[in-house]
Amino acid sequence: MKKRVLKHLLIMFGIILVSLMGTYIGLAIYYHNAFAYGTWINGVYCTGKSIGDVNDELAQGFSYEGITIHDKDGNQYKIAAEDIGYRFDFVKALELYRQQQNAWVWIDSLFHEENASLSPVVSYDARALEEILQEIPFLETARKQDPEELKVLIIKTKQGYELVNERTDILSSQEAEAAVIKAVENSQAEVFLEAEGCYHDLELTGQMEDTLKLWEKVKLFQQCGIVYQMGEERIPVDASVVCDWIKLEEDGSFALDEQGDLQLREDAVEEFVDALAKEYDTVGGSRQFKATRGEIVTVEGGIYGNKLDQKAETEYLREAFLAGRQEVHEPVYTQKAWRQGKDDIGSTYVEVDMGEQMMYYYVDGVQKLSTPVVTGNTSRRMGTPSGVNYVYLKQKNRVLRGPGYASPVDFWMPVKGGIGIHDASWRSNYGGTIYQTNGSHGCINTPRDVMVEFYDSVEVGTPVVMFY
Repeated sequence: MKKRVLKHLLIMFGIILVSLMGTYIGLAIYYHNAFAYGTWINGVYCTGKSIGDVNDELAQGFSYEGITIHDKDGNQYKIAAEDIGYRFDFVKALELYRQQQNAWVWIDSLFHEENASLSPVVSYDARALEEILQEIPFLETARKQDPEELKVLIIKTKQGYELVNERTDILSSQEAEAAVIKAVENSQAEVFLEAEGCYHDLELTGQMEDTLKLWEKVKLFQQCGIVYQMGEERIPVDASVVCDWIKLEEDGSFALDEQGDLQLREDAVEEFVDALAKEYDTVGGSRQFKATRGEIVTVEGGIYGNKLDQKAETEYLREAFLAGRQEVHEPVYTQKAWRQGKDDIGSTYVEVDMGEQMMYYYVDGVQKLSTPVVTGNTSRRMGTPSGVNYVYLKQKNRVLRGPGYASPVDFWMPVKGGIGIHDASWRSNYGGTIYQTNGSHGCINTPRDVMVEFYDSVEVGTPVVMFY
């Protein structure tokens, strides 16, 4: 009985084993002509599929419009796929990949997936591509370049001296064409010639090496980090300025000292400071002023403003430049206004409109006072002079004296020499045309009740803009 049971068991085991072997061999034969279980190629599930079927699916998901070629200067050129007869298929790549799969060990694929990335086999019209490459502007330029004509020069521009080195980053047309062909064969959408290593430096002559050494000295000379603070404006003493400070020989070449270093041209710093003063000195200058009456008036002359100490600034700048200092510098002034820069009046000032016979006082742009006044008698040629002046003194209980008169005043605020703003107890009327026949000796006569407030409010140094 036991023998019979054992015999049946052996027979069943043999049947199962033969079935399993048959199944295994059958699947091995099946996978011999198809991709193994768990095979993914370019995101396409390929298990059990033929090469032709997978090729069709891969072709549907692949497109190539052409290639864009970039040079290092930002130029680009696009070649369309149809212009070079571009064609592709995955058959050969799939055949090679399929051959690498062993159908007899298909069971191994049950425990892990295969993810592959395959590129198509590309074909194109090589002659058409070559003709297009010949027409690309930057490649054509590279082919025509004569290395013997490429120089190393130091030139002067508005920004200062600059180095022109024509022998660096030279494009090799042959390497560039090879890089484009390789990119097309790999179906790349773009190729960057600089990244592909198609640019090279050419060999330098001894004279060119000397020019590069000289350029290092020029570059160092021009690296000035001094910045002038002129009010709200900053004036950098940069290469565009310093380039004119280098001493030159009569033939225009750089003058070198015994150590072979560049030299500072005589009077160069003085010339710069003088030009700075001409632009930013405002004492006695001409200004455009927005009058309360709404007009833009031109006001010339006066004693208010800024005036550079040119001697002190020349000494400072020469020393600071030679020492290589890097700093923002506010200049020294022989006369300093409330504000520096071209707009030295600012928003706090006294306005005397002698044409309208009105005086105004503004603080931070807000009008604080408005009053009629009487200015100098124009019929007797004592008209109050135009100009931008300032309150340089404040006194109370002063007697104003002149030829044939002595006038006591409670408030005295001189603005230019003997001309000032004061109360006038002898007047009962102000404004209008009084000044034309019965004006002052040149001062600005102001109602006393106004002067009480005005005297307390206005500080010494306040600009006084006077015009007709």
